[in-house]
Amino acid sequence: MRNFTCVHDLGDLNQAVKEAFEIKKDRFKHTELGKNKTLLMIFFNSSLRTRLSTQKAAMNLGMNTIVLDINQGAWKLETERGVIMDGDKPEHLLEAIPVMGCYCDVIGVRSFARFEDKKEDYTEMVLNQFIKYSGRPVFSMEAATRHPLQSFADLITIEEYKKTARPKVVLTWAPHPRSLPQAVPNSFAEWMNETDYEFVITHPQGYELAPEFVGKAKVEYDQAKAFEGADFIYAKNWAVYTDPNYGQVLSKDRSWTVDESKMALTNNAYFMHCLPVRRNMIVTDEVIESPQSIVIQEAANREISAQVVLKRIVESL
Repeated sequence: MRNFTCVHDLGDLNQAVKEAFEIKKDRFKHTELGKNKTLLMIFFNSSLRTRLSTQKAAMNLGMNTIVLDINQGAWKLETERGVIMDGDKPEHLLEAIPVMGCYCDVIGVRSFARFEDKKEDYTEMVLNQFIKYSGRPVFSMEAATRHPLQSFADLITIEEYKKTARPKVVLTWAPHPRSLPQAVPNSFAEWMNETDYEFVITHPQGYELAPEFVGKAKVEYDQAKAFEGADFIYAKNWAVYTDPNYGQVLSKDRSWTVDESKMALTNNAYFMHCLPVRRNMIVTDEVIESPQSIVIQEAANREISAQVVLKRIVESL
């Protein structure tokens, strides 16, 4: 595997999950694989789980790691071609990228949607420039439209905790005070559509995701109806995708907050969220602290998803 940006790069999902479970049993089985190899992790946006889990996964494989926070100590980078660089950005990404590639063997990039230009966001300009110009394998640590390492960890978690062969999985919108990208819900939907689960997306009118990510999922605007009989509830906020309101917050309707009364409609469902989570907006204290909350286990599996991806990339070098 050369690059990893979406579910299709991983190939057979059953095999990938099997590999994940094997790694989870022995995280240090392949410590010689990454010897004398260097991972460069580049962050255009903040991170906790992604930074820690990916660095730990690389260390499990024996890799050296370099972490570069673009907003803390690096030159401000210009990303547009044709710009007269007479402002506060002294370096262009098109020079910075190949220079970065000189110092490493693999590059991980984290760059969110900016909600300034929908076309730019959905063509993944920053991520694709790294793939094109770095000369190194590149994987996404969350991009404008997808968060594949998170979605892979979500799949691993569901496979660990499911009680039926074909569980009902519900992705539910929940309120949030700020505009959040569609990357996590897009990616989660894309991965769930590659399984044989019963998959439902529920959200208020106006919060429809891009059709290519919705895929074969059932869309239900009645949250209570969507929750009925669910085995897993995955809560996440996202800003509007559809024009002319792209990137906007249309609603902070607290009636969409996941609480005990809604979880009572499910089949004793597990609660999931990618974290960080706004308590008592996305989910109540009672639900996230309940025995059915598996958000910590889900976060722990971020190390495993990253290690599978890194292992496959390093094996292809």
